[in-house]
Order: sequence, then structure tokens, then C-alpha cells
Amino acid sequence: MLKTEAVVAKVNDLQDGQKRQVSVGDTDILLVRVKENYYAIGAYCTHYQAPLAEGVLSGDHIICPWHNAYFQIDTGNQQEPPGLDSLPCYPVRVEGENIIVSVPQSCSQTRTRAMAEYHPEIDKRVFIILGAGAAGAHAAETLRIESFSGRVVMVTQEAQIPYDRTWLSKDYFNGKVSKEELPLRTPEFYQEHNIEVLLNKRVVRVDVKNKSITFADGENLNYDSLLVATGGKPRQLDVDGADLKNIFTLRSATDTENILTAASQATQAVVIGSSFIGMETASGLTQRGIKVTVISPDSIPFKKILGEEVGKLFKQVHEENGVIFKTGTKVTRVEGNGKVEAVILDNQERIPTDMVVVGIGVQPATDFLEGIDLNQDKSIPVNDQLLCTAEGIEDLYAAGDIARFPDWRTGKDTRVEHWRIAAQQGRIAAHNMLGKSVKFQTVPVFWTMQFDFPLRYVGHAKEWDEIIVDGDLEKREFIVFYVKDNQVLATASSKRDTESAAITELMRLNKMPHPDVLRQGNFDLVGQIA
Repeated sequence: MLKTEAVVAKVNDLQDGQKRQVSVGDTDILLVRVKENYYAIGAYCTHYQAPLAEGVLSGDHIICPWHNAYFQIDTGNQQEPPGLDSLPCYPVRVEGENIIVSVPQSCSQTRTRAMAEYHPEIDKRVFIILGAGAAGAHAAETLRIESFSGRVVMVTQEAQIPYDRTWLSKDYFNGKVSKEELPLRTPEFYQEHNIEVLLNKRVVRVDVKNKSITFADGENLNYDSLLVATGGKPRQLDVDGADLKNIFTLRSATDTENILTAASQATQAVVIGSSFIGMETASGLTQRGIKVTVISPDSIPFKKILGEEVGKLFKQVHEENGVIFKTGTKVTRVEGNGKVEAVILDNQERIPTDMVVVGIGVQPATDFLEGIDLNQDKSIPVNDQLLCTAEGIEDLYAAGDIARFPDWRTGKDTRVEHWRIAAQQGRIAAHNMLGKSVKFQTVPVFWTMQFDFPLRYVGHAKEWDEIIVDGDLEKREFIVFYVKDNQVLATASSKRDTESAAITELMRLNKMPHPDVLRQGNFDLVGQIA
């Protein structure tokens, strides 16, 4: 293979623990120095191509500044999602004072790891994954990466192969991403690696005692190990008129397509609920020139999740862009002749509309499970290895929105509905399906973009004693720390991406600064990692 070599730096240009983006020909590279050794890996995250030079270096890995994927610097392998691919890794040598990197003349900025081949004559086991979202897609690939040569079956009731669900209410909704860009992989990829993807396949019954799955078409499948990753199903509007046309929920690619079709004929829309899906939809519809009214029983969006100050900021951003809010109220009925024409509030106010999007949360999609004592919210109880803890259940794992797991930081059982955490749970579950006893100890991360206002959230806090603000909320450049019992459980930030990545790592290492330090200001979060 033809290669290009270049001197990219002098040995003293980088100190221990430093990084720099350099180029060899047309290829951008991240050069890293750790303990007198030099490493060269791809310069951009394999998820959304964030520049890793703006990320955080910690020990033997680099953390993406945007959505906090982790990559090993010596191999380029991805350790934590989002994204599925790893980074290319380039040979480095030192000659005198020169650091020289060698790069193939034709190379990609991403690398798919080697995967085991399917050999049923060697391994007769059948591992089934119910759900083709983040958890399912990552689990399937991890099984092959970790040398599983048995049968891998991924089942989805949708018509599409696994795709990036986070885009549905963001870039795909706004037309920045095409339908063709949604899939995480191609059909040929799954065929090449013998990962069966069963589309349009609805599960009606899982008999966990006999390890049997029954589908709506009457087919049955038996399994040796099962990962349930079916995610959440949207809560429906339960009022008179809710069955009229042009009333939507947003969970799947088909949902988004239906909403956009209706939006092309609409001039006004109502969004019911101030959830993240609801507010992102309000942002997207408004940017399409539609007059949007948000109806919510909550006086301030996200108050229970982000606190009053940040919630008010989101409301302000929306109002600046023309969104109308009707808070402290709810819809009691919907009117229309065949399709929606208006919604009626509990104060009898009538709001004309051409379409309605309902964003009032989701509930775990677990109705098909038989023989399991589920939690009150219909989630599946699992241990720190994502193995179901219900009595008498074997070889059943759960990941994503449906899994209630012990939070390794607080010890409390929790359930988190985030894309990134579902992806990592899928990976961890796959390891444990193979008998590897890997604990789930990931720091939750989620993100939202509404109009031109981005937010990164790290950690998980259902309640707090105190909120510490660093930065300027009015200028929309800040970090908010949520403190409970003198421990920072979560942060929300805007335009402080590198520090947000550092927070993810500090939480993972249990090295977050004490609230007393944060109250004083002028702290260096990135420097805390060294």
C-alpha cells in the first residue's frame, strides 16, 4: 500500500498529556504525547466529526467535546458511544528531533473493527435482540466484535434498519440530514457480518420461562440469550377527538415523515407537552414558517429536569422566535371534521390549528413479556450487569429506556431515557451475554438543540439542594451544577463543550470538585483531570 510520510512536529513541541491536530498530505491527524510516547489517530470523532483537538485527554483515552464518545489513543478503538466506528491509528516514529507519521495515501477517517464470522457448526447458540434502536444496534455489533460466532438476530417492528433516532426531531426534521443519511449501517453491512435484521416483525409474547418468542405473524423463535431493547412507546392523547387525522406523536422515522407531510400543508400547529421532543418539534416547525403554540400543564419547560432558571431560558428562546406558550393548562378535547381543526383547553379557550404533535412522554414497551414481575412503571429490573433480577429469570438482559438499573454513583435504582446511555448499555449487555461480567458504570449524557441554543447535560439528578451557576445565563454561555448532599450529581451547559467533556470524565473518576470550590469560581475543570 502506498504511504505518505511527513514530519508533523518536533519532540519538544508537545509536553506530556498534550495533543495537537496536524496534517499529512490531505489527512488530518490528532497527535498525542503520553508518558514520552507519541500516538497518531484520526482527528475527528466518528459520530458527527467533532474535532478531537478540542476534546479532553485523560490517561489512555480522548473524549469527544460534543457528545463525549471515548476513544483509546493507542488503538483508536471506541470505548463509549455515540457512534459505532473507531478511529484509524497511524504509525509514528521519532528520528532525532523529528516526529514522523506515516499515512496510507487512501484512508478513511473512520474504522470498523474486525468482527467474528458466523459458524453455527462451532457455536449453535442463538442470541436475540428485540429492538433496533441505539441499544440493539450497538449490542449486535459488540457480539461480533467480541468473537461471538453463533446466530445473532435483531428484531424490529419498524420497516427500517437501525437509524439515528436523535436526528428525528433535530437535523432530519430541519432538513439538514436526508432520509438516506439516517441509517447507522447499510443492509450490506449486516449481511456481511451475518447479523440478521428482521423488519416489520412485531412481538406479541415472550415466554421467559421457556425462552420462546412469538410474533404477530405466528412465527416462533427460541433463544439462548435475549436482550430486550424495545425502548419506549409514546403516551397518547386521551381526550375526545384524539382519533382525528393530523394528530401525531414523534418516535420513529415514519412519524417524522408524517409530521413533515402535514407541515407542508399547515400554517399553524399545536404542540401538546413541553418535553424535549415537544420543544424540539416546536423549534423545527417554527423554523418551517409555521405558527406554533405549546400547551403544557407546567409553568416552565424542563423545570423538574433543569431547574427554573434554565427552563425560563428555553422558554425565552422559543418566545423570541415566535412560539406562543399556554402554560398551567391542558387540552380537554379536540375538534374537527375528519381532521383536527382546533384544540379546546380546560379554561374553554379554543386554539385553531392544522395539526397537533403530542409530546407528553413515553412508557416502557414491555407489554409482551410474560412471567416477569415488572416495576410499577413497566420497566425491567436489572442489576449492574443489566441482567434481569426478577425471580426465576435466566439469560434475559435489558437496555435503554426500559431498563431500571442501580446508579453506581448513588446506589439508587434509576431509569434514563437517553440515546447515548442506551447505546452503551447495549454494549455492556452484549459483553455480559457472553459471560464477561462487565459492570455498567457510564455517566449519562444527553443533548438538545432548539433554534440556535445548544445544551449539554451530564450526569443524572432527579432532585437537588442547590444550583451553582458558572458563566452568564443571559449570554447563554454557562455551566449549571446540580448539587445534592454536597455532591454534584449533574450539570447543564451551553457553549462550554470542552469543559462538559471534562465533567463526564471527572464524574467517571469520582473527581468532581467539591461544591465549595465551585462556589468560589475560577476553577479549571480540564486541569482537574491531569
